[in-house]
Amino acid sequence: MIQDPKLLAETLNAEFHDLTPLERLLQLREKVKGRIVFTTSLGIEDQMLTHLIFANAIKIEVVTLDTGRLFPETYDVWRKTEEKYGKRIHAKYPRAEALETLIEEQGIDGFYYAKEFRLACCGVRKVEPLKRALDGASAWVTGLRADQSANRHDMDFVGYDSVRKLVKTNPIFDWSRPRVADYVERHGVPINALHAKGFPSIGCAPCTRAVQPGEPERAGRWWWEDDTKRECGLHVPDPDPAAVSEGAGI
Repeated sequence: MIQDPKLLAETLNAEFHDLTPLERLLQLREKVKGRIVFTTSLGIEDQMLTHLIFANAIKIEVVTLDTGRLFPETYDVWRKTEEKYGKRIHAKYPRAEALETLIEEQGIDGFYYAKEFRLACCGVRKVEPLKRALDGASAWVTGLRADQSANRHDMDFVGYDSVRKLVKTNPIFDWSRPRVADYVERHGVPINALHAKGFPSIGCAPCTRAVQPGEPERAGRWWWEDDTKRECGLHVPDPDPAAVSEGAGI
């Protein structure tokens, strides 16, 4: 078993190109020593991976970040998924004191007024809880796809997260959305009802809208911002170590 996580990431990345998503997850579990954590947003890509993990009894922890501002439909698919597979999706929540301070400083919906406010909100509600979810983990599994955004296109199947000190892997990186949609339909995987209403990417309710015809998948996320690489800070290459450790937005 390869001990150096950087070398392991390089090795897995080369191997993943010729494997199916299930084979990638099994290969990851076989070659990584220690905890592996899959963080799910309960969107369609993550539901596919949850199905693969639960249906095949792969020893990978499934965790979601409950920001406190999710859509009712998201909680609904969370419940249905646990009922279908008889497995628990573990939750991480924002620190109460940090959340109280955030709202005291910027108001309940301050993220609409300045990008730094939105990043701070994502930091408290997502980035810091993610840090706790990944503490002590050797590998992190995500449902990122290459064609979701310009920022994600530059990633790969497997990489080494130098800030969090772990292997980060994207088992469906080369899959298209239609291919994912076909898979979950054929296997009866529960999906968020909002996907059928024009929401390809679903985050917090105040920060997500349906996309218009011709818009990219993530156009509905933080739509009031005008840059093309909008992220919450979870999946930014080489993030600022201070931001990750302190939970600030990136």
